[in-house]
Amino acid sequence: MRLTVAQAVVRFLANQWSERDGAEQRLVPGMFGIFGHGNVAGIGQALLEVADSPDSYGGDLPYHLARNEQGMVHAAVGYARMRDRTQFLACTASIGPGSTNMLTGAALATTNRVPVLLLPSDVFATRVASPVLQELERADGYDVSVNDAFRPLSVFFDRVWRPEQLPAALLGAMRALTDPAQTGAATVALPQDVQAEAHDWPDELFAKRVWHLARPVPEPAALARAAAVIAGARRPLLVAGGGVHYSQASDALERFAGATGIPVADTQAGKGALLHDHPQAVGGVGSTGSPVANALARDADVVIGVGTRWSDFTTASRTAFGDPGVRFVNLNVAPLDAAKHAGEMLLADAREGLDALTGALAGQRWECRWDAGPWNAEVDRAFHLGHGPLPAQTEVLGALNEEIDARDVVVQAAGSMPGDLQMLWRARDRKGYHVEYAYSCMGYEIAGALGVKMACLSEPGPPREVWALVGDGSYLMMASEIVTAVSEGIKLNLVIVQNHGFASIGALSESLGSQRFGTSYRFRGGSGRLDGDVLPVDLAANAESLGADVIRVRTVEEFRDALKHCRAATRTTAIHIETDPLAPVPDPDSWWDVPVSEVSALESTRHARTTYEAGKAAQRPLIGGVTP
Repeated sequence: MRLTVAQAVVRFLANQWSERDGAEQRLVPGMFGIFGHGNVAGIGQALLEVADSPDSYGGDLPYHLARNEQGMVHAAVGYARMRDRTQFLACTASIGPGSTNMLTGAALATTNRVPVLLLPSDVFATRVASPVLQELERADGYDVSVNDAFRPLSVFFDRVWRPEQLPAALLGAMRALTDPAQTGAATVALPQDVQAEAHDWPDELFAKRVWHLARPVPEPAALARAAAVIAGARRPLLVAGGGVHYSQASDALERFAGATGIPVADTQAGKGALLHDHPQAVGGVGSTGSPVANALARDADVVIGVGTRWSDFTTASRTAFGDPGVRFVNLNVAPLDAAKHAGEMLLADAREGLDALTGALAGQRWECRWDAGPWNAEVDRAFHLGHGPLPAQTEVLGALNEEIDARDVVVQAAGSMPGDLQMLWRARDRKGYHVEYAYSCMGYEIAGALGVKMACLSEPGPPREVWALVGDGSYLMMASEIVTAVSEGIKLNLVIVQNHGFASIGALSESLGSQRFGTSYRFRGGSGRLDGDVLPVDLAANAESLGADVIRVRTVEEFRDALKHCRAATRTTAIHIETDPLAPVPDPDSWWDVPVSEVSALESTRHARTTYEAGKAAQRPLIGGVTP
């Protein structure tokens, strides 16, 4: 079959499928892209051909025009995460800045262990016209391009210098993307001249290919070792991470918790693995967790991590687990994560591993006790604070939590809201909480919500409403995908929270003795600092100019009414509300390691250093339990 390299890429992707638990689905149901001179006549031309005659290609590969290359990778990540990594999207970009704009998205995908296929265009393989427009020249060699920056950010990287190399590159990328232990961003760089080069391809390259998504079962000896550690526990605690969602293991976790009585805390990625009203659910753990979960963590002698990468927020920078002899059992598909904290490694799919542990611990039950009443009352108080003259951010989140449907999805990523959400949000649906906090990337919110909504549209039943919560800092980083949502006819609900600065970093700066310096959006004042009047930035008008309907509100009551209007709307709608960045937030009774200057002329910094050193004193290496 004689096709160009680009046509072969598109035909190949249109015929890839995945299978898990007997259900097959298209592996790559679409492609985001922005065309430039590096890909418009290559991948762009091939996408036009498949759009004109999908049957001749073996299937369709819909093209979605993005407005920012980083944003389209974020949208692809949101899609794949919502689909529990059984499907992912491809992203095509032109040479130079078009491709390097995707680097942040690649880092986010790989950090979050979420699959996305990146197809950056590259320099001429023939070098016949080098240096070409947007080519980076290096004096030490001519075989390096800016796309080499993708190597450390990708779980698979290849550059197709010759058409003959394409089959191995594509098959290698698919292998990595469908490997639950390795998945992340896979990058296949396509030189712009090679994209348009014709080649005779074997027909079997384009046959329907089904990638079976593995559910590894635990090795019997490893299961026995893990069960023995748990059986010897007096105060066990389970921490549920994103792997519980990806393996669709919520029912297995509920069976385990119900049978054993072991309390279940969650990470940002794991929230909703057990719904908030489950008897064993104790809330988020770590730096922004609940005091209930953090109290149990301090006393736990065995901690069972399921599908978690044990980030510093989850471990409170290795201060959360205070028992001197604490031991870890890590159930994970990835050896990298299963081995952390010198844990007993149980390499398995979360669902299969949890069911196996439930069977291995049959007849054993722990009567763990905790009192969640005071904390639930504190959450209610934060949700109905009555703060003024501007409302508190916790009141906005509370109104949203109470007014939206249980199946709706809230999307967030950076700033002060992720901490407030993990601490306070009451998850009522397994897929209703979508906070990207592995890379915590400002600008993910709206783009990620677009991908989430696209994934929801392929679910059976009535589509979920998707709510992107975005602060003014993140909004100014990337609001461009509002235009994409409008052009695609995909309805998003946006909540723009304006507090005229970086609220999260402002609060952190103050706690570290740096007095919120450089964190407010203000004119430069007479002091020479950015401490003048508030800037006349109108984010609501900006959202309206990008095609969204806009509702401006000032009070929590008006916000509740606007939420009802949004739900009834058929177009992308934004609610704009100002909040007080200095409003009080409940204390998680935890810590996060952010170094403070060891010497300073500022008394505020010296005081913060004393506090920091007290926190450091509780930090532990977590390299193996020591019997007291």
